[in-house]
Amino acid sequence: MLKLLETYLERYRTYLYELRDVRVVGLVLFGVVVLLVSWSGIKAIDSNYRLEKQISTLKQQNDVQNLSNTNLQLQNEYYKTNQYLELSARQNFGLAKPGETELIVPKNVALAHTVSTTDSAKQNRSSSAVPAWERHFRAWANFFLHRQSAN
Repeated sequence: MLKLLETYLERYRTYLYELRDVRVVGLVLFGVVVLLVSWSGIKAIDSNYRLEKQISTLKQQNDVQNLSNTNLQLQNEYYKTNQYLELSARQNFGLAKPGETELIVPKNVALAHTVSTTDSAKQNRSSSAVPAWERHFRAWANFFLHRQSAN
């Protein structure tokens, strides 16, 4: 056992003497410099990527804001036109062009001739109340039994 320990100590001493060599120290320093330069390059690339990403989002926001501004300008121009003024006068003040007669229809008469949205919604719900699997099952059963479907 003592002899084995002495061989390990001898190997350890030879490694220590090799580390004193200028070439080994130079290689270690070169490796450290390469690692530091690589690390700083990676950090620079990462920060550049984040900044480019931020620039692109800000450009997109700027484009959206420009479109919104253009839309508002067009809307303001429309509000200045005679067509809008005429429509606004007709809707808000009940005015009419010369020669036109305005008919005032009572609300109950107007509502009597409209379609109720609640009835159509109920019909849509009743047709979609049947689950899809059941509709498919019925369709296949009708197909195999040579029946005409009711749909």
